[in-house]
Amino acid sequence: MAVRKRLGATVRSTFASLRTRNFRLFFIGQTISNTGNWLTTVALTLLVLHLTHSGLAIGLITAAQYGPLLLFSISAGAIADRHNKRSLLFVTQGLEMAESITLAFLAFMHHPPLAALYATAAVGGTLLALDNPLRRSFVTEMVPEEDRPNAVVLYSLIVNVARIFGPALAGLLAVTVGFGWCFSIDAASYLVVLIALWMMRPTELRRIGARPRARGEIRVGLRYVADNPNIWISFVMLGAVGMLAYNFIVTLPLLVTRSLHGGDGAFTLLYSTFSAGAVVSALVIANKKLVHLRHVIVGSAALGLTMLGLATVPNVGFAIPAAFAVGLASILYVTSTSAIIQVEADPPFHGRILSLQTFIIGGTACIGGPILGWLADSTSARVPIVLGGIVALLTAGWGLVINRRAMRRAASLGAAPPGPMRRLPAA
Repeated sequence: MAVRKRLGATVRSTFASLRTRNFRLFFIGQTISNTGNWLTTVALTLLVLHLTHSGLAIGLITAAQYGPLLLFSISAGAIADRHNKRSLLFVTQGLEMAESITLAFLAFMHHPPLAALYATAAVGGTLLALDNPLRRSFVTEMVPEEDRPNAVVLYSLIVNVARIFGPALAGLLAVTVGFGWCFSIDAASYLVVLIALWMMRPTELRRIGARPRARGEIRVGLRYVADNPNIWISFVMLGAVGMLAYNFIVTLPLLVTRSLHGGDGAFTLLYSTFSAGAVVSALVIANKKLVHLRHVIVGSAALGLTMLGLATVPNVGFAIPAAFAVGLASILYVTSTSAIIQVEADPPFHGRILSLQTFIIGGTACIGGPILGWLADSTSARVPIVLGGIVALLTAGWGLVINRRAMRRAASLGAAPPGPMRRLPAA
């Protein structure tokens, strides 16, 4: 009986934010839609690989998808802070559905023009620049403050559950009915999101309130980041890791097809296994009572070690447990980073802070993707993974040193040491 009570308490704590109806609807819609998104992401990568057989081409399609984030994401965050997020999500999700329909039309062509695929991917990246900070900052409006960290982690869980089923579905559909149906199913998944948004109760949202546009609001957001050691240290680490380590959509297909001599099915199996490890890690993190920068540092170090292990595997069979371990480490790193940002930052800054994170992720993917693809073409598909592992380890060491300096400086000034040492109330 005691064991059953403890288990029940653990489950309630892990999924505490699902008690809120609006977040429950959002959770269901985003689970289905994110599965469709990962279905499209993997299918587009495989389609370009089939058309070009080039690592650089895969890196360039990644740059096309994430490049617009460099141009628009920060201003998009300011827009998200000013306006009704639910209303804007109706617009962005509808336009993203149209983008998936366009990709489906191109894929059903016998020889789809590569330039059109790149252009459509760039349009999708532009929409993502606005949609990503909207969705992520909207999470905090749906739940009470005490459930906010749990909701942030559960949203990360949504993304990683989708990374299991989306790639697996992409591999199955690509070899059976073709790439066009991958994009068609993704387009249909947006209907679920739109219905979920429509079913929400606006009166139960915890909106900060729309505010007028002000001069220098982006500069104010950047100054806010600079004044918070936890956030800016996390962002610097994210820039390094995101550029050369966290580019698995480029490095994994090249590792499987070139070094491990597998096909589309082997790649999607490996990517789904990687995502399964991420889900396990996210479930563990969701039940934790403390969020601290040390989890980001430990996550970065673990990511580096597991990536070095993955780079040495001789075949797909050994790659499966290695990819699972990389997934465990990767979500510890990414989720800890996101949780610190959304727990530490004040709600009026959420859109701008999250858009800056999107800017960093998009910018580093845009730059790192082509570099890693070219490196795989020039040397070996294992080399980019080794490089990523080394960078993640060095980044963890840098974060440890800088964090200790920040804590010593805060202590010397008589201030509280940096770090969101916030205990979450038990459910």
